[in-house]
Amino acid sequence: MASTHLNNLLNVYRVRFPEEKIQVTKTIQFLKNDENCFKRDNWYGHFTGSAWIVDFSREWVLMTHHRQLNLWLQFGGHADGSYNLLEVALKETREESGLHQFDILSDKIFDLDIHHIPKRENEPSHLHFDVRFIFATTRGAEKITVSNESHDVAWIHKNDVLNKNPEKSIARMLKKTRNYYIS
Repeated sequence: MASTHLNNLLNVYRVRFPEEKIQVTKTIQFLKNDENCFKRDNWYGHFTGSAWIVDFSREWVLMTHHRQLNLWLQFGGHADGSYNLLEVALKETREESGLHQFDILSDKIFDLDIHHIPKRENEPSHLHFDVRFIFATTRGAEKITVSNESHDVAWIHKNDVLNKNPEKSIARMLKKTRNYYIS
């Protein structure tokens, strides 16, 4: 079963972050019980892969001002049938930022979030089961480009991140950045 790897990553994450047990359990249940969980047209919900990008000093976070949601967020996108969410996160980050040189700080899950996506155009409201990884790159080493999915892409100092987006999941990733160890 191709989803075995993700199931293993989720179980490791549950041990590392026991305070997030409810969210992890819901995600594992979704993975095990919905054979279409990696497909975008599953209108209950589907998996997405995201990247939290920091510079090597961990003072700066690269974020995108998402056009449809009108929020400053981490980079990421739909699995579109792919079981490898780390590869999804890397692909989406390259497409959305124009950057190509990243160090994947860990192949373990950095953060996990289940969030509601509102109805728009021909898509009903649904859930994103967002599996997030942490990447690092050198700030200013490559030219940033802004894709048509974004209003802007920018390096934001860690002290200003919550001014751009105070959501709980952003605060959680910021806190994890400060406390994160590479493993």
